Amino acid sequence: MVMSKAHYKWRITAGLLLGSLLVYHCRSSQPALQRDATGKVIVNPHPDPSYKTVKEAMQSIYLQPGYHLQLVASEPMVQEPVAIVWDGNARMYVAEMRTYMMDINGTDENKPICQVSLLEDTNGDGKMDKRSTFIDSMVLPRMLLCVGHKLLVNETYTYNIYSYADTNGDGKADEKVQVYKNDTPDTRNLEHQKSGLLWNLDNWIYVSCDPIRYKYTNGKLVADSLANSPGGQWGVGNDDHGRLFFSSAGAEIPALGFQINPAYGILNPRDQFNDAFQAVWPIIATPDVQGGMGRLRPDTTLNHFTASCGQSVFRGNALPADMKGDLLICEPVGRLIRRAKVIDNNGKITLENAYNQQEFITSTDMNFRPVNTTTGPDGCLYIVDMYHGIIQESNWTKEGSFLRPRIINKGLDKNIGRGRIYRVVHDGYKPGPKPHLLDDSGAQLLTYLDHPNAWWRENAQKEIIVRGDQSLVPALRQMAAGPHTTLGRIHALWTLEGLNAIDKETLLKALKDTSAAVRKTAVWISERYVKQDDADMIRQLAALKNDPSADVQVQLVNTLSTSKSDDAKALAANIVDAGADKEFMQGVAHSIEVNNNTKLFGRRLGSMPTASRNRILQGATIYKQLCSTCHGPDGKGIVVGNGSPAAPPFVGSKRVDGDEVTLMKILLNGLSGPIDGKTYTDVMAPFGASNNDEWIASVLSYVRYSFGTRRERNRESSPVVSVEKVKQVRAETASRGKFWTLEELEK
Repeated sequence: MVMSKAHYKWRITAGLLLGSLLVYHCRSSQPALQRDATGKVIVNPHPDPSYKTVKEAMQSIYLQPGYHLQLVASEPMVQEPVAIVWDGNARMYVAEMRTYMMDINGTDENKPICQVSLLEDTNGDGKMDKRSTFIDSMVLPRMLLCVGHKLLVNETYTYNIYSYADTNGDGKADEKVQVYKNDTPDTRNLEHQKSGLLWNLDNWIYVSCDPIRYKYTNGKLVADSLANSPGGQWGVGNDDHGRLFFSSAGAEIPALGFQINPAYGILNPRDQFNDAFQAVWPIIATPDVQGGMGRLRPDTTLNHFTASCGQSVFRGNALPADMKGDLLICEPVGRLIRRAKVIDNNGKITLENAYNQQEFITSTDMNFRPVNTTTGPDGCLYIVDMYHGIIQESNWTKEGSFLRPRIINKGLDKNIGRGRIYRVVHDGYKPGPKPHLLDDSGAQLLTYLDHPNAWWRENAQKEIIVRGDQSLVPALRQMAAGPHTTLGRIHALWTLEGLNAIDKETLLKALKDTSAAVRKTAVWISERYVKQDDADMIRQLAALKNDPSADVQVQLVNTLSTSKSDDAKALAANIVDAGADKEFMQGVAHSIEVNNNTKLFGRRLGSMPTASRNRILQGATIYKQLCSTCHGPDGKGIVVGNGSPAAPPFVGSKRVDGDEVTLMKILLNGLSGPIDGKTYTDVMAPFGASNNDEWIASVLSYVRYSFGTRRERNRESSPVVSVEKVKQVRAETASRGKFWTLEELEK
């Protein structure tokens, strides 16, 4: 997965800009894909890598019948866009990584010249016609969230989060307030850092990569630590019922983390999708893939997800009904977007491609780089296209890499400084009313809680909570129990929870609701009582142990795990044993157990010297945020379907228990080629250049402590790696400019 940036200077008049936007007000008219006699798509083996005008680019993007593209914004209005959000009045904020891979070496990538732009549609035609630079002088802005009249933003290489506001109405932020403080620099490669900042149904704000979530309270973000990283890289999506969806490009996993909420643990069954789902179907040759020739078919098209990112569940009301609830996954290396059907099988979610060996959206334009999708205020699907030549960060384009000569040969390093935002519409689409949630009264916001477009429901809930409007509590309680839609009742319950106004009486009524989705919601919210070992609430939950809905049963097990009560533990065990899919339910219980054991991690370190203990704990934090994405939280590697692990397992590895210098060299300079007779699709990237000796020593100390066997069999053989030794090895290998191979290291 990737992001983008550009500081290409466009010299074009404002009149030309407006004209270029208005030309494509209507939908694009894509030609039909060329097919052979058997109906198979004919792949373009020699795609043109040169920059294309907006009109040319739109004509090269193919959608399934009935769907069409409309242009929302393009360069120079936006450059290198990576993420978009709207405020309650449908003003669009765009994160622009204007310094991302401006050449093949990533020169000046960290210069503070990136922006967040503010776009507006002033005439209601669905196209952006007004732009201002809302925030400038930024370093690769990566996370955006609107709360009321404020925009929360996080930049790359930092954990700090600030809110920005425009107090005088000129379209530029003039107020900056820190809402979350953590001055520790984030030294990970920008592809391995968090993204998201997604306000979910449960009123927690989630991110990828990092074991943390936030609550927005009194204008600040209050952090809640998770036992393990939820996984994922670029993008966080959610569905109508608060289920989260992550993607991991590094591990080549298109979707993960969607079985249970990450607060309970990490569960990714091998059969949540099959090998066929992981195959992708581009319509052009794909030379620029980090995985090398092993990731290409004989016709040179990409054969497997390798840059999955920007996923979202479509939740609007302006596309056909059978689209609602489908998962969209961007694959910018393949120049395509997958549409997946999300299927509930007795509480376990599985994914299937909506089309047979085809994709929802594909392009023959080599610069088409979809990196984000989202549902808009108008109920349509929006696509953020970086429209950038290079889509892999410089750690993977160095001398000796598979990518470098292919990028240079195609001239992809020259395609910079552009970007497009599209809207996907369907036959007969007409723009709907423009929202004014920031100006609407609380009573008006209540009416949006059962709106057919999730964007309105979510933003109404968020706006009510941010305002702290307690006068709406009686109406919300009535709505939660009344004749509203299922989704309306669910949002009423969560809005009450966000206002700290949920009460037992309302929850007990909801536990008996005719809708399984409402009952599941009530079980979820009841945790505030279960965590206090409330015996009465646990008895009320026991009445649902034979609930006909597997989703309710899964949530019961999750919620009961937050109690220390013996009654709660016994009830959860009973539900697991009686589950319709016993194997899956046991997987849920096991994930919770691992999660709880992780919380107790520090107890095992009690007898170690303070310095050693702190180094391992520091390494644990880094591992959970970064390494677990590919190597797995348990060190066994991430495996989905019948494929191989995304990276070599640490458990059972002779190098983990062996010479620590070998591990240092691998982490400092990277590793490529077969490992223990197995070939993996990606290389182990070098981390020495971007991290200091203590960082290297901490990660390796944690790996050796957690996944080696020495800690059990030999107390005198410490797993802790010294900073001084790392410094020595770094000096000895300073002149090395390429990855190690295992053959070299073993010599």
